[in-house]
Amino acid sequence: MSHDDKFKSGDERLVYMANQIATFFTSQPKEEQVAGVADHINKFWEPRMRTHLFQIIEQGGMGLSPMVMEASGQINRPKAA
Repeated sequence: MSHDDKFKSGDERLVYMANQIATFFTSQPKEEQVAGVADHINKFWEPRMRTHLFQIIEQGGMGLSPMVMEASGQINRPKAA
């Protein structure tokens, strides 16, 4: 994280992280990009982070890259407590 990251809100930080994952996967073959984003988030993001991501998506996904939005259909939504 950069020095400026500590000044980002929780939403901004999560959007930034999701978009960074998508940026990485733009270097992969087109047919693997969306699945790669979803797989990474499913494997490495804890349920609270995925829940928060879905809250952002349900509010319109402001700031999220189109690839993250497309991947959301393949991301495992945590069960409600």
